[in-house]
Amino acid sequence: MQLRYNYRAYPDAAQCRALARAFGCARVVWNDCLRDRREAHAAGLPYVTSAELSRLRITQAKRTGERAWLAEVSAVVLQQSLRDLDAAYKNFFDSVTGKRQGRRVGPPRYKSKKDARQSVRLNANAFSLPGDGRVYVAKVGHLKIRWSRPLPADPTSVTVTKDSSGRYFLSFVVETEPDILPALGTEAGIDLGLSVFAVLSDGSRIASPRFLRRAEKKLKRLQRELSRKAKGSKNRAKARARVARQHARVADRRRDFHHKASTRIIRENQAVYVEDLAVAGLGRTRLGKSVHDAGWSAFTGMLEYKTAQHGRTFTRVDRAFPSSQLCSACGVRDGPKPLHVRQWTCGACGTVHERDHNAARNVLVEGRRIVAAGRAETPNARGAPVRRAPVPAQRREAGSPRKGHTTQAGIPGL
Repeated sequence: MQLRYNYRAYPDAAQCRALARAFGCARVVWNDCLRDRREAHAAGLPYVTSAELSRLRITQAKRTGERAWLAEVSAVVLQQSLRDLDAAYKNFFDSVTGKRQGRRVGPPRYKSKKDARQSVRLNANAFSLPGDGRVYVAKVGHLKIRWSRPLPADPTSVTVTKDSSGRYFLSFVVETEPDILPALGTEAGIDLGLSVFAVLSDGSRIASPRFLRRAEKKLKRLQRELSRKAKGSKNRAKARARVARQHARVADRRRDFHHKASTRIIRENQAVYVEDLAVAGLGRTRLGKSVHDAGWSAFTGMLEYKTAQHGRTFTRVDRAFPSSQLCSACGVRDGPKPLHVRQWTCGACGTVHERDHNAARNVLVEGRRIVAAGRAETPNARGAPVRRAPVPAQRREAGSPRKGHTTQAGIPGL
């Protein structure tokens, strides 16, 4: 399986200028090729092939005075930019024809030097690992990199990225074998929420860190300072960088929290079942800021790929499943309940339920049923061995600070 390892890079001034040239040249090739294909489509002409674009927009363009500076960067950067455009068109066509599952993918768009993220991709012919702790990139030089962990194998490609806060990252793609963990007899159903980030079917809870809420006071101050600066001035650029760095810190803390929580869940359970929430729809409601601050999609995505990596089972329960309406003790459907009802009593058996814990237990039962129906290689609810499934609103904002809890920065304990 393929894994991606991300590391922070620290280029010097000359290397920053070389990377800026590489970003710009890759962007120009992308935009030129995209323009040719759009104009051909508007004129009713056949689809322009990659070979023709490579000849016109890379090979011949280098010989003209208008695009002679394309020769200053590695040819691999330009060719990979064209391949990325082909991949974007393929994803768009597959999405339109129904071959690609998931949300609809739009057509490729033009890139701008003002985009929040600039990147170039290189294959093994344009970079190397000399063994001195640095990474050599063609026509850029030896980049200083902070190795947070060793690579498990030789990388097949690398992507050099500059984010909106001015940080540089190197992302390596590595072919590795799955790291199968010892089999366990425990399974977990997870109910995701806002007041509590996650409640597991065994009753354990993961507190909601609310990283954006904790940083809101400083972000408001930085944003006010940015709005007061004159457009186009150097002070405005500095203020914009300060805002971007603060947002990057919030995103880094959230990502670190997701990694630690998902790894712990995967190591302690053989199978994980989560509800397939409509995050995109919830993000357009009054709860949007709290929904995006929680990062449910990123968290469930980590659970999915980590289960595949470590030989666990992962299943999504349909969002239409009434996990909050069913009694986990007797199975009677007690009807919908408003969000402020956090505890209720079953009218049939008299069991007192805590709303989130009851929902997590129902997600566990429904996930087991889905796995058993798919003949998954994990014990179902009755302990029979089956084959593992394939892996591939309120009116007011719910993100107000909790009473009795501090707002210190950091990652709360699980």
